[in-house]
Amino acid sequence: MKFFSYILVYRRFLLVAFTVLVLLPLPIVLRTKEAECAYTLFVVAIFWLTEALPLSVTALLPSLMFPMFGIMPSNKVASAYFKDFHLLLIGVICLATSIEKWNLHKRIALKMVMMVGVDPAWLTLGFMSSTAFLSMWLSNTSTAAMVMPMAEAVVQQIIKAEAEVEATQMTYFNGSTNPGLEIDESINGHETNERKEKTKPVPGYNNNTGKISCKMELEMNSGMGTKYRTKKDHMICKLMCLCIAYSSTIGGLTTITGTSTNLIFAEHFNTRYPDCRCLNFGSWFMFSFPAALTILLLSWIWLQWLFLGFNFKEMFKCGKTKTVQQKAYAEVIKKEYQKLGPIRYQEVVTLVLFIAMALLWFSRDPGFVSGWSALFSEYPGFATDSTVALLIGLLFFLIPAKRVTKTTSTGEIIAFDYSPLITWKEFQSFMPWDIAILFGGGFALADGCEESGLSKWIGNKLSPLGSLPVWLIILISSLMVTSLTEVASNAATITLLLPILSPLAEAIHVNPLFILIPSTLCTSFAFLLPVANPPNAIVFSYGHLKVIDMVKAGLGVNIVGVAVVMLGISTWIVPIFDLYTYPSWAPAMGNETMP
Repeated sequence: MKFFSYILVYRRFLLVAFTVLVLLPLPIVLRTKEAECAYTLFVVAIFWLTEALPLSVTALLPSLMFPMFGIMPSNKVASAYFKDFHLLLIGVICLATSIEKWNLHKRIALKMVMMVGVDPAWLTLGFMSSTAFLSMWLSNTSTAAMVMPMAEAVVQQIIKAEAEVEATQMTYFNGSTNPGLEIDESINGHETNERKEKTKPVPGYNNNTGKISCKMELEMNSGMGTKYRTKKDHMICKLMCLCIAYSSTIGGLTTITGTSTNLIFAEHFNTRYPDCRCLNFGSWFMFSFPAALTILLLSWIWLQWLFLGFNFKEMFKCGKTKTVQQKAYAEVIKKEYQKLGPIRYQEVVTLVLFIAMALLWFSRDPGFVSGWSALFSEYPGFATDSTVALLIGLLFFLIPAKRVTKTTSTGEIIAFDYSPLITWKEFQSFMPWDIAILFGGGFALADGCEESGLSKWIGNKLSPLGSLPVWLIILISSLMVTSLTEVASNAATITLLLPILSPLAEAIHVNPLFILIPSTLCTSFAFLLPVANPPNAIVFSYGHLKVIDMVKAGLGVNIVGVAVVMLGISTWIVPIFDLYTYPSWAPAMGNETMP
């Protein structure tokens, strides 16, 4: 028994040693560059999937193993760890740092919630819309971490307001004696004890379903020691958690900078196919925005139906008067917004730079008209999205936010310097250097597969798949990616599969974008498990959800996501990239009509 306990303690060390030794015959016996690169690929893949080593540490292995196997020299491998993508990431993080520092995200989120109303269904749609919008520009993780506390506070205040309204109604019907209020007090006392044991507060709630039945339900729940006073209370908390988690992921699909998988794909694609200048911020937005919007709306309907039911007639009924509870909800959100005070100079400047960055990205090379990049026609392709991101990012360190003052010996207060919108220390606290290294490892792995000939070998072995219908190949690859990303990190999944899927498309003479776009989008569909991606883990930590709740809800959202992607790749995405024609920029038979 003690032996097994030692194995459990040192399981990661044993897994690393076991993987390295078991796979070692591959390069020793075959002695080819393809086999040596495959050995590196398998080792990195297993370590990424099992997280035997930290993801960013595993990402450094190609820089060690490729020079040792003679696949690539060390200086060439090192150059893969800092590319155009990293400059783009730096500029985006500068924007995110300023948005969060000056609370612009809170103002945007609360304003959007106020616009859609306070009915539970519309409230969740408001939070989903604002979360998705923020996730277009910020990381999924930081978006969920920022919005979830606000959503939790709003839900708690709404539940508290409804409980107070119901207590008032009970007092009116029952006279001076208020048994409902007495029950409230006993439950609140019980919840206070729970709060002492748990780090996160648990709200009390009273559903307005009738005086006698409500009283009996409260007594039953109090006796059972549950955290929620009614089932609807619990369902609303579950619904809000999942809405925040899923919308923070869905919103990231919309822009090429919205999520790490999009950035990895863009860098891989532009490196592998440098002659194709069809993929930029504008073209990505044109095909991904309709897909993300459709997935968001269908997910909202699915989650609403799953947890609270969905009454179309009641929701879209015109001329409805607000109930007392709904007025109380609106007042809570309004007070939260008023706490922010009037919009400040720093928020205005951040918003202006935010809009400027988006407009410059869109107008660089929109495709249907000449963009501002045409001004530098002498150097085509030199200015990229990272150029814009760096330009705006540098302005955050330059534009004054406030004056720095000091008191002289005479007591006079004088200004001697100014503080910019963000400082380098603040930027460093937001910059995900571990993710930057992870991406670099993926790029190095892709370069090694190309240099060693492994990508070409894989493509030749997969060429028999050309006999299958293209839609079936896309569906299989999408489902494979969606399944794998539930147990592995999104970045690791797309990094591993891009060097395989690209030669597959070339081998069967299909436009690479036909397979790579759906696979990239489906890599973000990690909705089933709390550990599948950080937003899921963040909302799960609030204690409202069970794993089975996330599995049931996430399965539906996964199906919706894959279905919408399959629909998009067959309809509106086709003319944007001319997907039915094999392109001349791909390294295979040019200008062939797709089978």
